[in-house]
Amino acid sequence: MDKLSAMQAFTRVVEAGTFTKAADSLGLPKAAVTRLIQSLEDQLQTRLLNRTTRRVTVTPDGAAYYERVSRLLGDLDELEGSLSHARVTPKGRIRVDVSSSVARLLLIPALPQFHAQYPEIQIDLGVSDRPVDLVSDNVDCVLRGGEITDPSLVARRVGFWRFVCAASPDYIRRHGLPRHPRELETGEHKVVSYFSARTGRHFVFDFNRDGERIEVQGRYKLSVNDGNAYLTAALHGLGIVQIPYFTLRPHMDAGELVPLLCDWDADPVPIYVVYPPNRHLSTKLRVFVDWVADLFVRHTDAEEQLLAACSLDEDGNPPTSCVMLEAWYEQLEAEHAAHRAAEAATAQALAPLRVASPAR
Repeated sequence: MDKLSAMQAFTRVVEAGTFTKAADSLGLPKAAVTRLIQSLEDQLQTRLLNRTTRRVTVTPDGAAYYERVSRLLGDLDELEGSLSHARVTPKGRIRVDVSSSVARLLLIPALPQFHAQYPEIQIDLGVSDRPVDLVSDNVDCVLRGGEITDPSLVARRVGFWRFVCAASPDYIRRHGLPRHPRELETGEHKVVSYFSARTGRHFVFDFNRDGERIEVQGRYKLSVNDGNAYLTAALHGLGIVQIPYFTLRPHMDAGELVPLLCDWDADPVPIYVVYPPNRHLSTKLRVFVDWVADLFVRHTDAEEQLLAACSLDEDGNPPTSCVMLEAWYEQLEAEHAAHRAAEAATAQALAPLRVASPAR
């Protein structure tokens, strides 16, 4: 028996919860993993796992053995990394999970730089807004926004982003510009709501200005639980959304989304790299995490270009970005007024026809 392979197989079965998932993550047949565990139990002369048709659980002896073995394997991996020559490129596969918007707009566009620096590292990238089970899914780390509430997880803060409201030009032409956050829950304005895939809770829009804080639920006709769907709904004029600035920027530059209520701030959301409990931070994973942290540092101040854009320069003039945004607002307001006038004219023209229509 290859004792090291047996120990690795045992830890994966404990973490994955089934022999099938453990075998898949190790790239081995299920029967091979079963034989390794049986051989290990025979050598130790104790049962390490309780097997049922649905799940595998550890025995008391198995739990104690797992704690020692997981530390031992981590130390061994660290030892191999520390003895490698500094010029040797880290290599191997890492499993990372990120939200759809982060993957599409931040991480994937920057990955060519990472692979140029670390060509021997393979990344299995899971993209989803749904929470994953880091242990059973054998995920090395996840990138998530918001405070981490699970005390068993290890989290490293790598940055933050702020949220800003936005809507499509077509939406503004039909509904006008909101002047105050409360207009999102009164009048004719609608939002696209976002709800948690895990709890079903609808997230509120939050606003801060000069010590005043407002939370708005907003009226909606559509609610989604996926970041790409949320953005797509806004692009097609289904309502106002509150999105990170890095999500807004490319669509604002393309004229597809209009930033709204920019004189109000939203609560900054911290961004964390999160590790499962007892997961060793290998050399290949460490260089990836450091690279991600640097990537977020480069984006941390990006939203300030918009949210603080209208301060006067040293000559007392507003910056070009602010002037262009105000001109865009004026154009859309004029188009909205024309739209309302056309609606009123159509209603007036149809009114005599409605009066003349015979009652049924």
